[in-house]
Amino acid sequence: MKFGGSSVADNEKLKTVANKIIDLYNKENNIVVVLSAQGKTTDNLISQAKELASNLEIREMDALLSAGEQISTAKLSILLNNMGYPAISLTGWQAGIYTNKTNQDALIKTIDTSRIKEELSQKKIVIIAGFQGINENMDITTFGRGGSDTTAVAIASALKAKNCYIFSDVDGVYTTDPNKVEDAQKLSALSYEEMLEISSEGAKVLHNRCVEIGEKFKIPIITKSTFNNKPGTVISDIIEENTIKSVVKKDVSRISIIGNGIIRNLDAIRSILDIIEKNKLDMLEFDVSESKISITFKNVIDDKVLNEIHESVLS
Repeated sequence: MKFGGSSVADNEKLKTVANKIIDLYNKENNIVVVLSAQGKTTDNLISQAKELASNLEIREMDALLSAGEQISTAKLSILLNNMGYPAISLTGWQAGIYTNKTNQDALIKTIDTSRIKEELSQKKIVIIAGFQGINENMDITTFGRGGSDTTAVAIASALKAKNCYIFSDVDGVYTTDPNKVEDAQKLSALSYEEMLEISSEGAKVLHNRCVEIGEKFKIPIITKSTFNNKPGTVISDIIEENTIKSVVKKDVSRISIIGNGIIRNLDAIRSILDIIEKNKLDMLEFDVSESKISITFKNVIDDKVLNEIHESVLS
């Protein structure tokens, strides 16, 4: 069971989450819970760091941002134990999540489930901090925005769980954004492939890496609301019909560099690609013509990237 930031935003909502967990625990299930940071905690930590320095050292940012999930897991464990249900909170590294060396966007290499299984054998509810792991240097790493989804499905896969429930403030995946289109309809089921396409186009329902893991290990992912008991959307490899499932509007960024003969300016092209790689930006298109380079990015990018490219190609 994974609960997002809006689901654990305050103590009252933590009580709602606790009751959801207890309901499933009382049906003789082994329960592993993954939590995001509470509400806007991650944004607030980033803002506080920016008040201290303009260049944020990514190793230290991972150490800072991982604290948000640790706070929410500890608080939920305190609450459940007080309600008479045995629970224990684990950081990503205590849960045995080992990653590569990449900070801010790390990839999970292995999960040692021995500590999780030991606690489950004692009938404890295991609560794990999402979004984080540890690398071979014993440094904390994080998985990028939405990374708690990836933690949840990866752990479910490692434990060979029956299902992975992703709880949020919406009760499933819709045919389009229900906040923007009145006639949006909730979907009862999607294939992994369809969900990957929806996620990659910017629909903020699931982290696309978690869907890839679910597909690889055949773990059904069920998206549900924390705040009601309505049926959610099941993402699996079994789909009955071939129909159009979703329409997604995505905000993207496009930067163009214009100048005669730019196609032969290899230094400028290399410099632009270096900036894109350094900032870990996802490109949709990179087009070069006689007098223009146009780059379309998958997301709206920060103006600092424009400044970097401007300074690089015009210096």
